[in-house]
Amino acid sequence: MPINIDSALGIHAKALAVHGRRAEVLASNLANADTPNYKARDIDFKAALQQAQSGHVPLKATHAGHIQPAGTGLSSPLLYRVPQQPSLDGNTVDTHVEQAEFARNAVNYQASLTFLGGKLKTLLSAIRGE
Repeated sequence: MPINIDSALGIHAKALAVHGRRAEVLASNLANADTPNYKARDIDFKAALQQAQSGHVPLKATHAGHIQPAGTGLSSPLLYRVPQQPSLDGNTVDTHVEQAEFARNAVNYQASLTFLGGKLKTLLSAIRGE
């Protein structure tokens, strides 16, 4: 009986990719905390994960001859974060919020890694016949 590795691993493999992309966005926000007029961005994790599961990437073709690439679900649009207290220089990064979101994303990433590791161990045990 063939094993479909994607269905065996479940949602966690795709969740890792989305968590990784979100970590990049949050790190960019933290790196630009002192940049004038920088607008903090974030990803809607739930929507991005649904896109990754469906494999559908919403793209706008501007020309009929454009090739539509196969989607990974990681092209979810970046949303602007609404600041709790905007600064005078136009920067909307609140470092406390960004650090908290980064930490939460890291914990969720680690949880997905743990679940994925458990599933891989289960598959390995099944392959070995244990």
